[in-house]
Amino acid sequence: MPQVLFVCVHNAGRSQMAAAFLTHLAGDRVRVRSAGSAPADQVNPAVVEAMAEVGIDITGEIPKVLTADAVQAGDVVITMGCGDACPIFPGKRYEDWVLDDPAGRGVEAVRPIRNAIEARVRALIADLTAAPADGVSR
Repeated sequence: MPQVLFVCVHNAGRSQMAAAFLTHLAGDRVRVRSAGSAPADQVNPAVVEAMAEVGIDITGEIPKVLTADAVQAGDVVITMGCGDACPIFPGKRYEDWVLDDPAGRGVEAVRPIRNAIEARVRALIADLTAAPADGVSR
């Protein structure tokens, strides 16, 4: 089962939305984690509201600190504006998703960010769960 780690600075917005979408849409096909290089005290309330609008409850989520162990455990590490704070390990797949930061914004401004994240997560799921080209199950 592939493991995906989403990383942003505060783990209060983008990475929380991405992790919630991946968990919601992929179920038990993918193991999901999120973390931040400088975690906030709580998830952004506008992010919680925007996710509730699409039926995903993240009220119980808490920002988590990024550790080297979390990065090492991941097969895919997706960063969202954390700069050089994310440790690099050989053999990992790294992607950087350039998305606006929802920090300090209202739900109206968070919705387009949420929608962009959902689209990227859906593409990621398709990529991670696609059958190999040779048709052999691994």
